[in-house]
Amino acid sequence: MLAGMGLFTFSYAEGLSYFSADPRACVNCHIMRDEYDNWQRYSHHAAATCVDCHLPQALVPKLVAKAENGYHHSKGFTLQDFHEPIQIKAKNSQILQDNCLRCHRDMVEMLVRGSTTDSDAVRCVHCHASVGHGPLQ
Repeated sequence: MLAGMGLFTFSYAEGLSYFSADPRACVNCHIMRDEYDNWQRYSHHAAATCVDCHLPQALVPKLVAKAENGYHHSKGFTLQDFHEPIQIKAKNSQILQDNCLRCHRDMVEMLVRGSTTDSDAVRCVHCHASVGHGPLQ
């Protein structure tokens, strides 16, 4: 019975979609609809998907992050104990920062040499918060 409930829940939540890199998987939960719609209209739409920015690039860390995020999202949405508007956690903020630098390292190092690796470094999204999802509301 427990396995049946688990399979039903996995199917109902479109669980297989989370194994893809398709950005539409991010809107399986209604709370991400605005972020998805804005991403489609703004600069990174042509160059990066949700996975490119929000997950590590190496396979094992990517799978671990997907599992951790999936657990936290499932728990949050099931128990309705998530912050609204949704907020990025520190670990995921670091992943996002690493991915910004992965794509833009040459330019960033030329402009702000050394300041991206300091423990108190300003995050790229501090100034560029609207890049991935459009203007903040």
